[in-house]
Amino acid sequence: MRGCLVLLAGYQEPAAIRRLGAKRLATWLRNRKVRNAEALAAKVVEAAESQHTAVAGEQAIARMVRALVGELVSLNEKVAEVERRIEERFRAHELAEIIESVPGIGAVLGAEFLAAVDGSLDAFATPDRLAAFAGVTPAPRDSGKISGNLHRPKRYHRGLQRVFYASALFSIQRDPNSRAFYDRKRAEGKRHVQAVLALARRRVNVLWALLRNRRCYTVAAPAT
Repeated sequence: MRGCLVLLAGYQEPAAIRRLGAKRLATWLRNRKVRNAEALAAKVVEAAESQHTAVAGEQAIARMVRALVGELVSLNEKVAEVERRIEERFRAHELAEIIESVPGIGAVLGAEFLAAVDGSLDAFATPDRLAAFAGVTPAPRDSGKISGNLHRPKRYHRGLQRVFYASALFSIQRDPNSRAFYDRKRAEGKRHVQAVLALARRRVNVLWALLRNRRCYTVAAPAT
């Protein structure tokens, strides 16, 4: 994505790309810290070589594209600056090291967690309360003789649910214990989303205990 924006900021017309050539275009992209510059340059030049028909208003469109790309680049820079400030504020918190030690939780998700719980677990005496607030604990909806009818709760903190769900997804690839738990739930017949939600619920317990005990997460070999 960034490579395309950088390219469009400098070159919008096929003729200009053809004149530059793949080798010089790759050098130009590398100088602007674009990843896989050679591959991108080769594809762009190949596409430019297949386009020799002049389009009416091509120069005006090129100027418009250049202006729009400039705005997008500026917006991306602002977003990056906001994320940098969020990361700085998060890492200054006393609980940041513990939270970020949990696989799948980085500075942004960690900051969202702290914002959702108002910076501490004072309002959550048990992990069950935190799980209910995060919306990762199914709520019973029994009626008459029917019991065990579980549904997603209607009232919960959607941002906090995203923190645990997204971090659970990431942890499946990074943490052997999380992967083993997910595979076990799939083997029990649960669908992907159900298994991830079950893992998210389990991670509530883990994070709550780590914060209570003021210790960081350690990756251990999963039990067989």
